Amino acid sequence: MRTVGVLGAGAWGTALAQMLASDGRTVLLWARETELVEEINAHRTNTLFLPGAQLAPTIRATGDLTEIAALDIALVVTPAQHMGAVLGAMPSHPADLVLCSKGIEAGSGRLMNSVARDAAPESQIAVLSGPTFAHEVAAGLPTAVTLACGGGEAQWERISSAIARPAFRPYYSADVTGAEIGGAVKNVLAIACGVVDGLALGQNARAALIARGYAEMLRFGEARGARVETLAGLCGLGDLVLTCSSTSSRNFSLGKALGEGESAAQLMSDRKTVAEGAHTAPVLDQLARDMKIAMPIVAAVTRLLGGAEARSVVSDLLARPLRAEREG
Repeated sequence: MRTVGVLGAGAWGTALAQMLASDGRTVLLWARETELVEEINAHRTNTLFLPGAQLAPTIRATGDLTEIAALDIALVVTPAQHMGAVLGAMPSHPADLVLCSKGIEAGSGRLMNSVARDAAPESQIAVLSGPTFAHEVAAGLPTAVTLACGGGEAQWERISSAIARPAFRPYYSADVTGAEIGGAVKNVLAIACGVVDGLALGQNARAALIARGYAEMLRFGEARGARVETLAGLCGLGDLVLTCSSTSSRNFSLGKALGEGESAAQLMSDRKTVAEGAHTAPVLDQLARDMKIAMPIVAAVTRLLGGAEARSVVSDLLARPLRAEREG
């Protein structure tokens, strides 16, 4: 039986550890904060990131990266902007790294699989992505995800047999790029949908934004080599619909607050948890401009995060020239 651990004890990492422990297996969970390691081991709770969840007795928290390095498989759930640094601090790496963070590295514009390959060249990289609210996974509610494996079907067999549970069903893909792009772009679009909700613009507007945002995801994905069928699946359209429809999404909640008139700078400084879309939007916007890909919704979110007023940004979007739907 392959040993599996989780690197990162935020809400999503803790939920994945809880899911993995649901059949009684021992699961190692790495946390950066010493006090969080102590809380999990002593009280079986993570009140900072996953309040209300009673964690399984077979989850063991650690602050020692060496312990994670010794495992066969590690689910990497650190914030996207810190993944490279955390992997780089490890003395060695598991044979399989499963990337569960969604984003694009600021400054370099690299997807997470590129960051991980540079930091852990001896590991095979896979990406786990899909419509997943952490509290539902922790509660054992049915969940389906894409597991995209750079190592092909042999890697899929190793990882899927280790992480699949009755209520957690992975589906195979070989399209690592598509799985990553779906997860990164949908975070930005979820902020936009939150703004629509915060401005009380109605369900019609939100549905239109989801559809037009999905078109932006497809344009960017195809330009970067992603497969359309990947972006039409769980890690693209499925994740987009979920996170654009609920305040359980950190990105949607951030957008809703922006739409209600709160300051982007204040919102970002106050947040204990990371809304990855806020970090992804500016770099995604720049990549789209450099590649001459029309992504007006992404550009609008970038303006909002830079301090522009929400109603003004929405008015500018609505004033764009009329054109064929396929043209963006």
